[in-house]
Amino acid sequence: MKIIQNRRRFLAGAASAGAAGLIGTSTQAWAEPLPETTSVRLPRYIGGAYCWAGLYLAGEMLSAEGFTDVRYVQGDKKVDHSAWIANGDTDFSVNYVPIHLASIDAGVPIRVLSGLHSGCLELIANDSVKGISDLRGKRVGVFTLDSPQYVLVSLMAAYVGLDPVNDIEWVIEEHNFAEGFVEGKYDAVLGQPPRTQELRSRKVGHTILNSTTDPPWSQHFCCMISATADYVDRHPVATKRVLRAILKGADLCASDPSWTAGQMVDRGFVPSYELALQTLGDIRYDRWRDFDAEASMRFYALRMYETGMIKSSPQEIISSGTDWRFLDELKRELKT
Repeated sequence: MKIIQNRRRFLAGAASAGAAGLIGTSTQAWAEPLPETTSVRLPRYIGGAYCWAGLYLAGEMLSAEGFTDVRYVQGDKKVDHSAWIANGDTDFSVNYVPIHLASIDAGVPIRVLSGLHSGCLELIANDSVKGISDLRGKRVGVFTLDSPQYVLVSLMAAYVGLDPVNDIEWVIEEHNFAEGFVEGKYDAVLGQPPRTQELRSRKVGHTILNSTTDPPWSQHFCCMISATADYVDRHPVATKRVLRAILKGADLCASDPSWTAGQMVDRGFVPSYELALQTLGDIRYDRWRDFDAEASMRFYALRMYETGMIKSSPQEIISSGTDWRFLDELKRELKT
């Protein structure tokens, strides 16, 4: 069933349980017990994180799920948002799969609950680089040597037989990241929305890997949803309801991108409608039902284990840091 709503219908439906049908709230929601808590803290990243659209749409729908206190929290922008959930600033998080894995391996008490989307990563290079194997001896820009960009490009390089430590020159650019590539400070950079779309509009560089279309990366989630273990254990009904709202948000991203882009701007999550709309066109939000979330965790865990980035085995990671029961239930309930 295609979900198409205009702004008035959405806001009216999200504001009251009586209009819940307008946002697709399933009858199962009202057959469930009430949520153990009516509060939840979700992350936001002011001025960025365009690919968090599904999460951003969830806020309005959570009122129909019984939540009265929904807060979007901006953590310390100087650290990756995996630190926000680790420090207890948020109850839920969206992050790249390898970052979730590193957190679980380090003992951070989180549970990965579902995939959100695929395809938000593009490895962009100058004319001296035609493919990933050409990165040998080249400069790659990263925020820091423990940043998601470093981890992800290292995994991509190792997958084609390169030694990420010795074969690549890593250039740290903590601030003007995209401009560093434009200025020629490095030969390649891993882009994510909105930087990818900005470079494309300026016709700077070319894509040598697109996680939307290039296997094996395109066959797995790039970003997944996690929650603190404490929130999941103490509030299982609330956890399911939050996840349901986020996944319905993903459905809206896929079915009505122009409306979704407008909502992201109107609600102050991102500044540019054009970049939001491009992002929604580039990313696959329609795959949370079809992709195997555990397979994505296992794929990246194997890559990280082989390269020594994590010490725990893939099975240990999955056993201690995932919980698929809510996703399994929602796949049955939210059938297209």
